[in-house]
Amino acid sequence: MKTLHRWTVLAISLLLLVHEGAAHALDLDTAKQQGLVGEQTDGFIGAVAASPTPEVKALVADVNTKRRASYAAIASKNGTSVEAVAGLAAQKLVGRVPPGQWVGDKGRWVQKQ
Repeated sequence: MKTLHRWTVLAISLLLLVHEGAAHALDLDTAKQQGLVGEQTDGFIGAVAASPTPEVKALVADVNTKRRASYAAIASKNGTSVEAVAGLAAQKLVGRVPPGQWVGDKGRWVQKQ
């Protein structure tokens, strides 16, 4: 009976840890503040580290998918290319990066002063 009780406690503890981890999923602002991701000059975000964690990779993919869809809708509405819209967005987004956060250009990252 003691063994069953230990396994039950362990299982509940693991479920609580998994649930708590999901509740604290990484968001874009936090990732930027922690230096994990940065704005790129192409209008998308990128992982600053050469070997990002799966969580950072997932965040980058999610944000960039949403941005690409938004850029495509704007481009279609205005009769222009996605790249043109992304370029304009990049100018605004990079311009808003506060000191200490990262800006990337073709894989080269610099910390904004």
